[in-house]
Amino acid sequence: MLQAQIFIEKDELQGMQPLCEFVMQFLFKQKLKGATLFEAKSGFKDHEKFYRPDELFSFDDVPMMITFIDEDEKVRQALTELKKVMKGGFIITHQVEYWQ
Repeated sequence: MLQAQIFIEKDELQGMQPLCEFVMQFLFKQKLKGATLFEAKSGFKDHEKFYRPDELFSFDDVPMMITFIDEDEKVRQALTELKKVMKGGFIITHQVEYWQ
């Protein structure tokens, strides 16, 4: 099984739709085993800015992560199709064991 994680910012858009909603709907249509959207308390990327949403004047700039799993080929196919239409985001994958 392969797990993918997509790191985005809450205010990122795909057209007029929040990117996180777009990605979750896209993954659902791919009929993957499961996906979850997490909203972070803080984070940073490339040391460009430290995101801390509870700070004064943060403007709700929240880091988010979407994680999903399925068979290796299905995850790779979903990511290939997603990258054709999605701008932004940082994606990683890693092997996982599925315990039933």
